Amino acid sequence: MLERKVQLYDTTLRDGMQQEGMSVSVDEKVRIAHKLDELGIDYIEGGFPASNPKEIEFFRRMRDERFASAELVAFGMTRRKGAPAAADDGLRVLAEIFTPTVAIVGKTWGLHLSKVLRVSRDENLRMIDESVRFLVDQGKRVVYDAEHFFDAWSDDREYALRCAAAAAEAGAAVVCLCDTNGASLPSFVADVVRDVAAALPAVVVGVHVHNDSECAVANSLVAVEAGARQVQGTVNGYGERCGNANLSSIIPALKLKLGLDAVTDEQLQRLTETSHFVADVVNAAVWAHAPYVGRSAFAHKGGLHVAAVEKAPQTFEHIDPEKVGNEQRVVISELSGKGAVVRKAQELGLQLDGDDARVTTVLKRLKAREHEGYHYEAADASFDLLLRQALAPHEPLFRLESFRVIVEKREDGRAVVEATIKIHVGDERIISTAEGNGPVNALDSALRQAIVSKYPHLADIELVNYKVRILDETKGTGAVTRVLLDASDGEESWGSIGVSENIIEASWEALVDSIEFGMLRGPEPGTARGQGDGT
Repeated sequence: MLERKVQLYDTTLRDGMQQEGMSVSVDEKVRIAHKLDELGIDYIEGGFPASNPKEIEFFRRMRDERFASAELVAFGMTRRKGAPAAADDGLRVLAEIFTPTVAIVGKTWGLHLSKVLRVSRDENLRMIDESVRFLVDQGKRVVYDAEHFFDAWSDDREYALRCAAAAAEAGAAVVCLCDTNGASLPSFVADVVRDVAAALPAVVVGVHVHNDSECAVANSLVAVEAGARQVQGTVNGYGERCGNANLSSIIPALKLKLGLDAVTDEQLQRLTETSHFVADVVNAAVWAHAPYVGRSAFAHKGGLHVAAVEKAPQTFEHIDPEKVGNEQRVVISELSGKGAVVRKAQELGLQLDGDDARVTTVLKRLKAREHEGYHYEAADASFDLLLRQALAPHEPLFRLESFRVIVEKREDGRAVVEATIKIHVGDERIISTAEGNGPVNALDSALRQAIVSKYPHLADIELVNYKVRILDETKGTGAVTRVLLDASDGEESWGSIGVSENIIEASWEALVDSIEFGMLRGPEPGTARGQGDGT
């Protein structure tokens, strides 16, 4: 019978920041720490308090910050060889830090003792014992991280256990077994954790694993089943090389699969939000197909799948997505059936059922467009317009007469792009010219200039992303080009698509769809957001 409570120990701010290309400011670290507290994390490892000016400033800031339940942890390492613990600068910093709990890492594997530290096995045991004992004597609760523990166990089981026991006997509250190289498989991890937990019953056994063998989440879960009572990891699995154990997957698995008291129901509902918040802060998008928190985690594309989840979601969903703050999505593609089209129409507020002949018309048009190169999974705005036109035809915002784009390379090295458009808005013919830093930007500026007076809401809409894909690379410059645009009005984001052998034409098509969809969401023509609607 598993104990109900498992300690969640987050090391995003320390180990997660060792991922290549990742760095955050002090303010960003503070914001992430508070978000982790809201999620229900028990311990937040903030980093080395004296390793660099940023870390020093972070811990200075955190002294006055207050958490609802989480506890901030300062990180360090065992004393230097040949020096008393009390004289070790790093340990003295940990002894004086305001955090009640500190974590120190020490060596376990003979390879590191001989090749890296160049100390004897007995000296290493004294380093562990004296470092932990010194911090405990200073009133600290100590988490001891046994680095490379699983490699050490394979090399010399007896000595690895002596290292763990030395920390426990010196007063460590937690002995955390680290799969530092991420090389271990679940069956081995389970066996080791079970043996260590049995040998050290008076101490909390933790686990800290890396993902180099794509087993970090599985290793963390089997460790809990084998007796570990603390799980260390990072949000979205950030970390050095292939990353750390992904708490965004571990937390819901602990609660929903193993039935353990990891977080409350309300905290679990913040999981997706927290995952995406941290990703935004570190400027690294959440993988769309990430379990539990990814945009596609509960997305259904095949017609049979859509039909099934409409009747019983559990047919193709292993949990209710709302439990982790995510949502079910129906993806529109050439594989879609009538159910997907009806579902999308209903989401748009359009009355439609599966027996309506227009559904078949939409499906035929959709499949024909997909054959031409259109791809609506990430172009919800363009599909919205396609569907509206098929079900409830409407007049477009304007009618294009022509557009022209000129690229001028100047003597000073600058490239200037100028776009001229001729359009009809109602009975009015408008000519507009604008410059931009590229063809799409210039066309966007010229179009906005032409119609913003009639559609003030356009000022709220901003292009936020532009992606180009060549559909048949074998045709070189004559290949069909697919352009995807992402836009936002500050409240909602949407995608649009254009396809053509001419990249400018494809861009224009995507641009028009993006703006027209955005305007359909806004107030009536002639009013800006907040005008004429009582807000």
